[in-house]
Amino acid sequence: METFRSLVALLAWRAAEQADDRAYVFVSDRGTEDAVLSFRQLHDAAGALASRLTVAARPGDRAILVFPPGIEFIVAFFGCLMAGIIAVPMMMPRRNGARDASAAILANCTPALALTNSAVALRGDLRARFAHEHIRWIEVDLAAAVGETIELPEPAPDDIAFLQYTSGSTSAPKGVMVSHANLLANLEMIRLALGNTRQSTYVNWVPLYHDMGLILNALQALYVGATCALMAPNAFMQRPLGWLRAIAHYRAEVACSPNFGFDLCVSRYRADPMEGIDLSSLRIALNGAEPVHAETIERFTQTFAPHGFDPRAMYPAYGMAEATLLISGGRRGGGHVTRSVSRTALQAHAAQAPSDAEDTQVAVGCGRPLTGERIAIVDADNRTRPPDRVGEIWVSGANIARAYWRNDEATREGLNAQIAGEDGAWLRTGDLGFIDVTGELFVTGRIKDLIIIRGINHYPQDLERTVQSLDGALRENCGAAFSVPDETGEEMLVIVQEIERTARHSIDTEAIKGRIREAVADNHELFARHIALIRPGTLPKTTSGKIQRKLARKLWLDGDFEQLG
Repeated sequence: METFRSLVALLAWRAAEQADDRAYVFVSDRGTEDAVLSFRQLHDAAGALASRLTVAARPGDRAILVFPPGIEFIVAFFGCLMAGIIAVPMMMPRRNGARDASAAILANCTPALALTNSAVALRGDLRARFAHEHIRWIEVDLAAAVGETIELPEPAPDDIAFLQYTSGSTSAPKGVMVSHANLLANLEMIRLALGNTRQSTYVNWVPLYHDMGLILNALQALYVGATCALMAPNAFMQRPLGWLRAIAHYRAEVACSPNFGFDLCVSRYRADPMEGIDLSSLRIALNGAEPVHAETIERFTQTFAPHGFDPRAMYPAYGMAEATLLISGGRRGGGHVTRSVSRTALQAHAAQAPSDAEDTQVAVGCGRPLTGERIAIVDADNRTRPPDRVGEIWVSGANIARAYWRNDEATREGLNAQIAGEDGAWLRTGDLGFIDVTGELFVTGRIKDLIIIRGINHYPQDLERTVQSLDGALRENCGAAFSVPDETGEEMLVIVQEIERTARHSIDTEAIKGRIREAVADNHELFARHIALIRPGTLPKTTSGKIQRKLARKLWLDGDFEQLG
């Protein structure tokens, strides 16, 4: 692979080497191609936009990217890079959504520009929402004639390419300052880990404002010179089998999704729409961005093996925005690794074999450190490396961002942490895990989300799985378990769970709460003091579909959930 100083140089090289090869295709809900860009067309369109941007803003200014699904986002992203303007990908604010992070992001990054397409530019509510920020709106359309391009200086490796806002609480999102050097380092690590080439066509539904959609899919495809077929996230949510049909149609080698996406494909499986669909081209079915479940992998493999899906393609991985994206992954065609561990020992931060079947929890391995990267398991309290223990996952490498935008404290604490008695800066992930004797990383939970009742640690995702496996009326990946103090200051367990739309009127809420209490007591020796059953779509989630437990806890305490029954 050639070496480049920036993504701008990479795109220029692709435009010269593979001028007419298809870089991006946008596939409609009906499976037709709505838009196509070759590498040269992308380069020319981004160059023309960059010329317009240099008139409207100065290098180092921020531009928010507010786009519906489509290829325009990619043109806008590269236009910003060419003009030296820092791109800020943003989720499209909902029309009346008070619960999104856009206000906090705008306050933190103070953008000069907002880039969008003509359809969105007409939305009066968006203009009104951003009016007091004095942001200049610029429309980006593929149909626009390519205008004059001017010679622009190439970005330096340490220049900031974009700000990736982390999906934490909506009131305090942190902007990770990702440089060209960070991006190129992680893109090369991903190429080596996934084994991708020009032939490795991607089919992606994950939104481009999310780091998995942007870096692991769109930019990685460009990095290796492959085609990336893009789909609208809401089209996937409504008809997940459309993703699999597109994989078969494009003979795609790579497809990535958070765990819930694989669950969704299984739950919506029907024989008729899948007839004749052949998934044998798939080499990497990457499962990341949220906890990976062994049962999900098993169910997906069983359901789609008759359609040619190779179980060895399942590729659990681990990453986060602060590491640009990918932190660990397996080998192409290596399949996934599971390990049975003691649930009781995990609660005491030890990784041990289970004492019996009741005590067994199946952990899924998320691969190994990438080439040129180090992972350490650290005792967060005394900053030492405990052997054979569960601890906080710390990471070091050229892919780790150096700072958060205008947040010195978080930069110092989170991105430049020190291990006692050692030199070098480390990223503190806030995730818990262990590394086994083979070097495989197992992620066991979040430090912040841990529920500690009577001195024992419980992982919320374990409790949520127990609840959701009880009844089809309890929506998968749509529950939150957390603790709140009672009158005496003791922590008590609260479970908030969405009910399927089809079961809203027929369900016996008191009976189902009784079954939830019983199952939680049996499996976890805990009493679920409060159980709130809520309508579908009302539990807060991040842009990638992760449960926002802290926000759910706040909404519950404030009495903001409308309960059924």
